[in-house]
Amino acid sequence: MELTGKQRAALRSLCNTLQPVLYIGKEGVTDGTVKEAYDALEARELIKCSLNDAAPLTAREACSLLCEKLGAEPVQCIGRKFSIYRRNEKEPKLQF
Repeated sequence: MELTGKQRAALRSLCNTLQPVLYIGKEGVTDGTVKEAYDALEARELIKCSLNDAAPLTAREACSLLCEKLGAEPVQCIGRKFSIYRRNEKEPKLQF
């Protein structure tokens, strides 16, 4: 699902109040990280992630890698934080 500009803007506004729920450390994006992100996306649809200072990836690299593995869409990437979105087809939480 490709997000339109209006949808992405609406999701970005929702991201402002979110706290990071996924932290990527010195190991980078591991299978455990992907599993945690998958579970968080199933529960929330929109999550904010943060990179540790020792992470081997940039935020953009980690975002694109996670989106590729999860079938999600990148929403926003600022500094060491990024947000991703994937619609839950069974029980949609966000309406826009």
